[in-house]
Amino acid sequence: MGIQDAELELVLKKCEQDSVPHKEALYKGYYGFIKGVVRRYVNDYHVMEELVNDSFVKIFNNLNTFKAPGYSPDIGQSFKGWVAKIASRTAIDFLRKKKMNFLQEEPSENHFPEQQPSGVYTSEVKDIMSLLDQLPEVQKTVFNLYEIEGFSHEEISRLLQISENVCRVYLSRAKNKLKALYIKHF
Repeated sequence: MGIQDAELELVLKKCEQDSVPHKEALYKGYYGFIKGVVRRYVNDYHVMEELVNDSFVKIFNNLNTFKAPGYSPDIGQSFKGWVAKIASRTAIDFLRKKKMNFLQEEPSENHFPEQQPSGVYTSEVKDIMSLLDQLPEVQKTVFNLYEIEGFSHEEISRLLQISENVCRVYLSRAKNKLKALYIKHF
């Protein structure tokens, strides 16, 4: 179930006018997508549900800031990107409030991870998610932000309040652990 690009513009306009049926349609249409984004950061079902709902509150409160592209065919993709950013930042804020210690491993500022060829092995999504779930939370968060969400090291360091070098160390460790887990399980 989803909202087609042709009707999305109308649904968004009606949501801004506080139309309950349209808000419900938007919620149902994007619930699974937002849950998938949040799932990359947290494993707990109840926390995930709470973060999805928090994301929707932010989405509905800020719909007037969403700027659709100049032509309608791209509105769906633009809106998905916009809500994904809100959902991922909502999850990151939760992790920060939970006081996840992003410096718990204390990687050396002078450590530069060895460069290995980038490439994620293709597998089924549930297999990949189970591998990601085995990473320490900090590594999982950095990996998601960099590899999946497309944030730069500079952006991640600002979001998580760590240095760029520490960010690179966490990413390197996450990739190495994922490779080892992949080899072990597949």
